[in-house]
Order: sequence, then structure tokens, then C-alpha cells
Amino acid sequence: MPGGAKHIILIDDDVALARLLRKELERHGYKVSIAASGAAGLTRIAEGGIDVVVLDHRLPDQDGLRVLAAIQQLPEALPVIYLTASAEASVAVAALRAGAADYVVKDVSGDFRTLLLHALGSAVAAAATRRAREMAEEEVRAARDRFKALAEERALLMREVNHRVSNSLAIVISLLRLHASRAQQPEVSGALSDAEARIQAVARVHRHLDTSDDIRSVSLELYLKSLIDDLRQSIEEGGAELTLDADPVEIDPDRAVAAGVLVTELVINAKKHAYPASKGQIRVGLRAINAHSAELSVEDDGIGSANGASSAAGGLGTMIIQAMGVKLGGKIVVDPSHNGTRAMLTFARGGHGPSEAP
Repeated sequence: MPGGAKHIILIDDDVALARLLRKELERHGYKVSIAASGAAGLTRIAEGGIDVVVLDHRLPDQDGLRVLAAIQQLPEALPVIYLTASAEASVAVAALRAGAADYVVKDVSGDFRTLLLHALGSAVAAAATRRAREMAEEEVRAARDRFKALAEERALLMREVNHRVSNSLAIVISLLRLHASRAQQPEVSGALSDAEARIQAVARVHRHLDTSDDIRSVSLELYLKSLIDDLRQSIEEGGAELTLDADPVEIDPDRAVAAGVLVTELVINAKKHAYPASKGQIRVGLRAINAHSAELSVEDDGIGSANGASSAAGGLGTMIIQAMGVKLGGKIVVDPSHNGTRAMLTFARGGHGPSEAP
């Protein structure tokens, strides 16, 4: 018999019949134990090593249904073949409802032994299938637990990386600020301040990921809010008012960095060129077009700019803006109908590919 001989326990007070059945079952490769009462049967089952129970309904100390109920309460319920008399059909139904694998009418003059052998074969096969399924489920649970542990470890490591990167960038920002404050030439001081703002955009993403439960995505509207808060002081010192109107949009961290640098560059550009002799507004917008795409915009009501980037064609600002647009999977477009400058970029939400048409 595959997997070794299966061990059957016969719980029946008919000793003669039990011995007869034991010879028949042993001839077919089973190991057999006999118990003459329900209590004795339960004691033997508790000792272990039993694969299938053959249980008679009529026992000297209790009926088989009570024994069946006790077996069903065991940590690993065994398959039970229930034996009934020919007039006990209702008992057989009750046994099946109580969890018996099968029943056989106890009629020694008929096909009782043949039917019992068939029921035992089916019960053994069903038990083997159940154990295989349980083992497979346990392996799946173990694999899932391992994967969860690895994912948590990876998330912890990534947060640590983002924390260290954030700290390192904070040092760089402090150094740039220090150099800008000591620069003798306004052009140098301005360039260092611009560089500080660009790095601040990158650092802000890492600070966000350092405290986020999900390192796979960034809530772009929250990130832009914190970024605008960083930019507002320096922008408004120059006479411009900086505002943000943003819809909820999720994006991957790499492209969040690109969006932050892009917004920073466009805001810096608007500060320099929109209001050279007056005050005005610089408005940053994030609009969710649909489930697949969103629009990022920076606009002002100033004197306008030829390309929405820098008055110097091919300047550093223009190069940065174009590079960040490519990173986001789109292209900067300037609204020709806007009174001032309105630079817009439509990009895909979630993925890394080109943005979809709205």
C-alpha cells in the first residue's frame, strides 16, 4: 500500500465480527486494532497512529454518534466509516451530518465486507488528498509570510536609505545657503540659491519617503504642498505670491522628483522674469484629468516669456525643464492664449510611459 500500511481501528463490541474483519482487512494490507467500547476506542485513538476509524453505532457504553462527536473534536479529525443496521437509515444520515466520511450497512450475509473495503479505500484517498491540500496551503502561507517579512525588511532598508540621503542633502543645502550668503556677486548668490531650491525639491521627496508607510508611491499633491511651503518664503520676499491648487494624484518616487524639480524651475523662472518691476501671483496647479493622466502647470500674469523656461535660449533652466518633462513622459507646452505665461505638462499617472491623451 503506497505510503505504508494504513492503520484501522474497529470500534465494535461484536468480538467475533471484529476478528473476522481484521483478518479480511489485514489480507488487503491494512493494520488493524480492535476496541470493544467507545471509551476504549477513544483512548487508542488518542495514542496516535490511527488513519481510519470503523465505528459501530451500538456500543455498550455509549452510542456511536457520541464517539463520532468526540473524534470530530480532535485536533486532527480522522475519517470515520460508520456501521449501522439495515433498519437504521436515519442514524446513517445523522452520522454523515455529524462528519462521518461514509457509512456501511452491517449485514454479514450480503456485500458488507466488499462495501467496507471500498469505503475504506475512498476514505484513505480522501484523507491523503486533504493532507496534501493542507500541506500545500501551509507552504503557501509560509511563503507568504517569508515574502511579507522580506518586503518589510526591504521597506525598512529603503526608509533608512531615504533617511540618510535626506540628511546628506540637508547638509548640501546648508552649504549652498552658506556660500550664497557670503557670495560677493549677486549673480553667484542667485545661482547658488537656485541650486539650493533644486536640491530642496529632491530632498523633499526623500523626506516624504522616510516617513511614509508606502515607499512605492508618493502623494504628489502633498509633496507639492510641502515643496511650495519651502519655496514660498524666498519667492514672496521678491514680491510674488505663490499658491497651489492640487488634486490627489499618486506617482512613483522617481517621477515625483522630476515633478518637483520641474515646478521649482518654473517657479524660479517666473520669479525672475514675470514681475521685474511689480508684484503678482505665481500659481502652481495639479489637475487629475482622468484615472490615467494628470496635468501639471505653473502660471503667472506677468510680462510673458518666449518659452516658459528661461529668457536665455538654451540656458540651464531650459535644459532642466526639458529634461524633467522627458522624465515625466511628456513635453512642456506654453498656453498662447494666457495673459502672461502658463507652462503645462500632461503626464501618465502611476506608470512610467508617455502620457495618455486626455
